[in-house]
Amino acid sequence: MQLSEFVRIRRDLHKIPELGFQEFKTQAYLLDYLNTLDQARIEIQTWETGIFVRIKGLHPEKTIAYRTDIDGLPITEETGLSYQSLHPGMMHACGHDVHMSIALGLITYFVENPVNDNLLFIFQPAEEGPGGAEPMLKTEIMKLWKPDMVIALHIAPEYPAGTVATKPGLLFANTSELFIDLTGKGGHAAYPHNTNDMVVAACSLVTQLQSIVSRNVDPLDSAVVTIGKITGGTVQNIIAETARLEGTIRTLSPESMKKIKERILALIRGIEVGYQCKAEVDFGSMYHQVYNDEALTNEFIDFTKSSSGIQFVKSREAMTGEDFGYMLKEIPGFMFWLGAGSEFGLHHSKLNPDEKAIETAITLLSNYIEYKIN
Repeated sequence: MQLSEFVRIRRDLHKIPELGFQEFKTQAYLLDYLNTLDQARIEIQTWETGIFVRIKGLHPEKTIAYRTDIDGLPITEETGLSYQSLHPGMMHACGHDVHMSIALGLITYFVENPVNDNLLFIFQPAEEGPGGAEPMLKTEIMKLWKPDMVIALHIAPEYPAGTVATKPGLLFANTSELFIDLTGKGGHAAYPHNTNDMVVAACSLVTQLQSIVSRNVDPLDSAVVTIGKITGGTVQNIIAETARLEGTIRTLSPESMKKIKERILALIRGIEVGYQCKAEVDFGSMYHQVYNDEALTNEFIDFTKSSSGIQFVKSREAMTGEDFGYMLKEIPGFMFWLGAGSEFGLHHSKLNPDEKAIETAITLLSNYIEYKIN
């Protein structure tokens, strides 16, 4: 197995980013590669645009799983790379192309180097939204091939290649989308007394939402309420009849998430009365926190520290959202950060991960899985 081959694969995948549950070219590319491997050793099942791949063990007693996400983001790429996105307005700006190439490298290695136990590789769509992990967990395939432990990684541009970072316990936050639609009464800018202005209502609501974290969340806890987008009105001399706020909620505890949503609903009821309007709230998709199994994570940390060429860093919890948390809620396992030094961070149009990280991950994880099995 030539590790350099998976850099080429990563670049191929980088050219064809697709949004959640629309990863048709990506799925086809992955299946084409998988079909070049020894079919006597593997079983392949598809679900929506995702794929399950099971490598049958020689004398199986348990199953170890590796999950990779496969979708891209609605971002116009500005890297200028020779292999940049061919899909206008879409980019692998979160490193899922790197994640997939690592998964294919691990599959190739274990097809060529059989182990006793079963291995399950999960190519999951829609991690960036609306979320593919939870529905994949509920499939009959997953119930039939349910693993005893599950592993995932995420590239970390802030760490150089060759670095691994993680921690036991909470790693990523609980997250929820937030969409608020306000409807009042529009009219001529010269006659505001005959209208109910939703731009004014929206501005007031944004200000009030900022009080939730500072006044309703325990200072020793952590939470974020961010409004990232506001739309309202049509032209400068018409008072807006509607406005829409779009944002995100992130908390380190499920209890804080519940409290924040209750406060948002209470504040919106006040906006309805105070600005004589109608409000509709949609919390969209919610991702469960990523909580690493204590024993398995500590074992992995010890293994990583003893591995040559790897620099281990104990990370802090992050407000990042990841629907891998749903898998860890049901199956023991862990996620870790894989250093992939880039000047630009995740979800940036110029993200350019260091491809040496691919070899680091394939080598580390193949050694770790063999260690766990043998």
